[in-house]
Amino acid sequence: MTINFTTPVTGAAQTGFTSPTYTLTADVAPDINARQQAVTAIGGTQTGVRVHSSTDQFTITSWRPKVFQVLGKPNPTTNVIKYVPFNKFRVLTRKGTIPLAGQAAVVSSVDTVVSVAAGADTADAPNVRAMQSLHYAALNQQSAGIGDTTISGIM
Repeated sequence: MTINFTTPVTGAAQTGFTSPTYTLTADVAPDINARQQAVTAIGGTQTGVRVHSSTDQFTITSWRPKVFQVLGKPNPTTNVIKYVPFNKFRVLTRKGTIPLAGQAAVVSSVDTVVSVAAGADTADAPNVRAMQSLHYAALNQQSAGIGDTTISGIM
């Protein structure tokens, strides 16, 4: 299965939210190697949350590399590969946030970049998957805590 968010997305736990959901609609991505969706409806209890508009974004965009990097050949004497390139995948969520009552929305964001050593996708796929399994599970487990920390500044 590839990156293909299905709608609605059930939101992760956040303080003050009850059963948050986000309805996504296909949008035009900023790049040819990306997919983007905009939040056009919300569900559950999320008092004060606004959906996407042209001046108040709420989007999620995913990218893959334009050109996939490949692993070079090892040095014939040392059998060491001097340079290992990385393939970068990215998921970016943008949300308009108001910095002060009465002001226009300014875009805040959450950006996850996955850097995979070229060749590891075939030579070590289980560990590439394990890295991501832990990362996303840990973020999901601590979603409310991370949200609280970004509001209070206390970790």
